[in-house]
Amino acid sequence: MKGKVIEVTIDNIVGEVMNMKNDGQRFVTFSTYQEAEGKLGILYHFDKDLEDTHLRLVVDMDKPIPSVSGVFFGALLVENEIRDQWDVEFDGLVLDFNRTLYLDPEVTQVPLVSNVKIEPKK
Repeated sequence: MKGKVIEVTIDNIVGEVMNMKNDGQRFVTFSTYQEAEGKLGILYHFDKDLEDTHLRLVVDMDKPIPSVSGVFFGALLVENEIRDQWDVEFDGLVLDFNRTLYLDPEVTQVPLVSNVKIEPKK
């Protein structure tokens, strides 16, 4: 991966994203990957003057992840997609689709996590 990678924690992710915004960085998207059993890696991608910067966050999947949608409103789409695909929650999400952004009502299992069932949609 090209560009600068900065390691962050759940305690400072929102502040670091705010620093990126204040620096004039453009929010691009997130990428997710399974770091280890029960751990999710999230890369937050930013761009300024064609130079990429990435924030790397590794979290326990059973703990809420601070939402950055209050800083970059467009992040709500990526956070909802991550919630659809992985068994994680975002704390402070400005608009929570409750796993209905991309998943149809007949989907009964979280796509990227084995053996995790989804409650029926009402």
